[in-house]
Amino acid sequence: MPNEQLRILLQRMPKAELHIHIEGSLEPELIFELAQRNGVKLAYESVESLRKAYAFDNLQSFLDIYYAGASVLLKEQDFYDMTMAYLRRAAEDNVRHAEIFFDPQTHTARGVPFQTVVDGIWRACQDGPISATLIMCFLRHLSEDDALATLEEALPYRDKIIGVGLDSSEVGHPPEKFCRVFERCRQLGLHLVAHAGEEGPPAYIETALDLLNVERIDHGVRCLEDPLLTARLAREQIALTVCPLSNIKLRVFGDMGEHNLLALLDAGLAATVNSDDPAYFGGYMNANFLAAFDALPLTAAHAHQLARNSFTASFLEPEAKRAFIDELDACFDHVKV
Repeated sequence: MPNEQLRILLQRMPKAELHIHIEGSLEPELIFELAQRNGVKLAYESVESLRKAYAFDNLQSFLDIYYAGASVLLKEQDFYDMTMAYLRRAAEDNVRHAEIFFDPQTHTARGVPFQTVVDGIWRACQDGPISATLIMCFLRHLSEDDALATLEEALPYRDKIIGVGLDSSEVGHPPEKFCRVFERCRQLGLHLVAHAGEEGPPAYIETALDLLNVERIDHGVRCLEDPLLTARLAREQIALTVCPLSNIKLRVFGDMGEHNLLALLDAGLAATVNSDDPAYFGGYMNANFLAAFDALPLTAAHAHQLARNSFTASFLEPEAKRAFIDELDACFDHVKV
């Protein structure tokens, strides 16, 4: 367990969050509040019974309840309230910048207009206490044609979206399924990221890099199974947006003591720490840092590296990155790293 000085440092240091699904920040209390506001009947009688249902043991069982929770999001104000709640919570953890994933297909499939989704989330980002930008994710269990149609819907709101990603069920849905839509997004000047190497094999990381031309890998923890891939990720400094508590909840690792975060750093990889779906996986940013540092022999030097990686790997402008890194360095001025 880290000493008290290190625990305080983890909580106080500035950091960026690069892997947060905004729908996954929807706490049971807000789900019930929005259900009541919108007249949506839930399958759970109370906040407590809903929270008890968060007993999934793999990605698909989690996604089933995740989509059920999203059913209460119907109006622009709902998306605003959800996003603002996350931004305020992130600010408490000294997150200075967040690049927020959102899943429009989850909502348009229910008849919610694309504009309702993006305007609510984006407006909260403008009003919120921290810097925040939007990455639109395609659901990989759906077809590429569906993704292409979603991209067309997004074009009028191009100025509100900095990039695209690929999420949802990984196994059986390799990155190459989405080559056309990612090429179109690249031509539009959007940043490209993709989930790969969480439940799926290391080969998915390679195809995400080679066929989708992504700039960051979301999760990526299985890369160490392939030494050549690991060497490439280190050489090219492809950032991995690692989500420790998520990895334990979804049984990617048996417990936090088995997590490979330290091994990733030791291999020279640009790993970062993130919360993924914090309402479901048991913790926001600082909880993820503390859980990892409690279980693994990580030091203040690792803390600094992880936080620095988060700003370096962000899609912020160079001057904004520099300012955040300067703030980070100042936080460590009197700390032996």
